[in-house]
Amino acid sequence: MTGRALILGGRAPVALDHARRFHHRGWQVHVADSIPCRLTGWSSSVTQTHAIAPPRYDPRGFVEDLRRIVTGQRIDLLLPTCEEAVYLSRHRPALPRELLVAVDDFATVASLHSKWQFAGLAAACGMPVPATARLRTLDQAREWASGRGMVLKPEYSRFGVHVRLYPEGIPAAAPELPALGDWVVQEFLTGQELCSYAIAYRGRLLAHAVYRPAYRLRRSSSYYFEPVERPAIREAVDALVRSTRYSGQLSFDWIEGTDGIARVLECNPRATSGLHLFSPDADLPAALVGEGPLREPINARPRMIAALMSSAGLASAAAKGSLPQWQRDWKRADDVVSVPGDRSPLGGALADLGSYAALALRQQCNLREAATRDIEWDGEPMPVVDA
Repeated sequence: MTGRALILGGRAPVALDHARRFHHRGWQVHVADSIPCRLTGWSSSVTQTHAIAPPRYDPRGFVEDLRRIVTGQRIDLLLPTCEEAVYLSRHRPALPRELLVAVDDFATVASLHSKWQFAGLAAACGMPVPATARLRTLDQAREWASGRGMVLKPEYSRFGVHVRLYPEGIPAAAPELPALGDWVVQEFLTGQELCSYAIAYRGRLLAHAVYRPAYRLRRSSSYYFEPVERPAIREAVDALVRSTRYSGQLSFDWIEGTDGIARVLECNPRATSGLHLFSPDADLPAALVGEGPLREPINARPRMIAALMSSAGLASAAAKGSLPQWQRDWKRADDVVSVPGDRSPLGGALADLGSYAALALRQQCNLREAATRDIEWDGEPMPVVDA
């Protein structure tokens, strides 16, 4: 199948990756976002970039803009990549019925996005999970943990923001939890961090990749993606996909213990960096519309965001005295932003960074908030926009 695709979240490297894949397969690619997205928009794979209203602050404008683009550009497939997927799932009934939308229903997406609801759903599907509870106060967390190590995080959060790690238990001087709604407490697990990315269609797992986030921005997003093979993780994801009859993209964070068991920590019902590990010839556009067999990376090289690896990664390696390892890792990996024949996205990324800095100054927030706050959803009531 080919046609015209509209990819949302053009601010993200995963949107750029999808755009290149769709273009390679003969699709006409359009990109839309509610903040500057020259990272993807400047790619030679993209026909046109569209500005849309922020779904968090203007849901009606968001839907009306999507209708306008879908109708005016005769779009066949609408693909979210970032957290706007939650809003798109809620407002799907207001879009043309014949439009293919690569996202599941709102109830399913919302339950996966909630760290508390996901823990119960995963356990019911047989996925290994750490002991988990929902609470509101630090005293409740202390009582639940009984001196054990624990992790505390808001029920809805992203990029490790507000996460607290207490491997030896909560110290007496620990500050009270901010008023961010419900929190989730999980037993503290030691082991290797792993992440997985999947595409499913009506309960069939059609693409799957597992990677190690080898270099991170502190405890937040990774920018170096080391492919690994973990059949047990694929089987666990497949079980959840079959149980929920899931359609769309979904991603998971795991801890693999010394016992060899990988336990799932949380789910992101959207794209993540495992997408980059597939070869350019892997037909992921077909997977998104339910066609073909299961695809997995074969003999994949590590991938990286080279601009971050050469700045934050290099500085971190120098501080740790691990420059030889950094140099070996650098040589083994391919960049996900600037590729042969399509170098302009690197300039687009730098231009976007300047726009986010200006936006952060205007909104009096940090860069991360400026780049994501317009699409975040933290469990607030979300009325449906009329069709």
